[in-house]
Amino acid sequence: MKILVTGGTGCVGKHLQEYLPEAVFIGSKDCDLRDKVAVRGLFNNKYDTVIHLAAKVGGIQDNIANPVEFLEDNLAMNLNMVTEAVRGGVTKFIGIGSTCVYPDMLTDYGDYPMPESRLHDGPPTPTNFGYGYAKRMLAVHLETIRKNRDLDYFTIFPSNLYSEYDNFEDDTKAHFVTALLKKVKNSDGVVSLLGTGAPLRQFIHAEDLARIICECLVKDVKQDFNFCDGVNGRPPSIKEIAEMAVKVTGNKDLKLVFDNDSAKDGQYRKDCSNAKMKELFPDFKFLPLEDGLQRVYNRM
Repeated sequence: MKILVTGGTGCVGKHLQEYLPEAVFIGSKDCDLRDKVAVRGLFNNKYDTVIHLAAKVGGIQDNIANPVEFLEDNLAMNLNMVTEAVRGGVTKFIGIGSTCVYPDMLTDYGDYPMPESRLHDGPPTPTNFGYGYAKRMLAVHLETIRKNRDLDYFTIFPSNLYSEYDNFEDDTKAHFVTALLKKVKNSDGVVSLLGTGAPLRQFIHAEDLARIICECLVKDVKQDFNFCDGVNGRPPSIKEIAEMAVKVTGNKDLKLVFDNDSAKDGQYRKDCSNAKMKELFPDFKFLPLEDGLQRVYNRM
């Protein structure tokens, strides 16, 4: 099996390299995926499988300030990769989406966690509007090809990620949990955080996503699925996650202080159901969040 992985230098890509050393990994310096001619050139080498991790990503403020760029760059990358994969005879295409694709708010909180069927029940949250729609359209594109050409093209929708391979140097690109751990590690005794701490979030270690991708390589999936850890009642709040982050440091004197500006909270909840994933992969076990936080903190 010849495998091409885009976004190979990102945190998921780095974990995937540990599992698939024989695959071809490319990053943004290797090919501008917005350039159709350049992408077509990638497929001069014949591949059986594409794992499309690449995306233009950023923090909330970056997404708010540049929604057009997040929409257009991701639409272009996704369109070029999918169309050239079909043209090049690729039989399996694993697209990586995000739970940002789901509606900003369901009318009834009793409908949470959200199953895949709720995808088109409303627009994504305004703070990730362009990015969310671009990722949603990737799923639509792959589903259309799957249904019309019977190819193993599908999308995995992971919840928020964290990893020791995250971008710790650039605060505009680091994921929330890893940015939080960096702030905790560098704290002088007080950890100042934005918002109220009330929003609910699901987090998974990026290596778990790499592991499930590998399991998909040896199985005909032919359906989209959420990839998130199950919750008992509700996922943890930002405040609870921050408290867990402080706990793994072993420093009992650290103090969390939220500015209590609810305007900075963002989306209150976007937790998704993993029922379909559990049907497909009943034996899969996630790394517990506290264990993952400890692992990342110890390697910082």
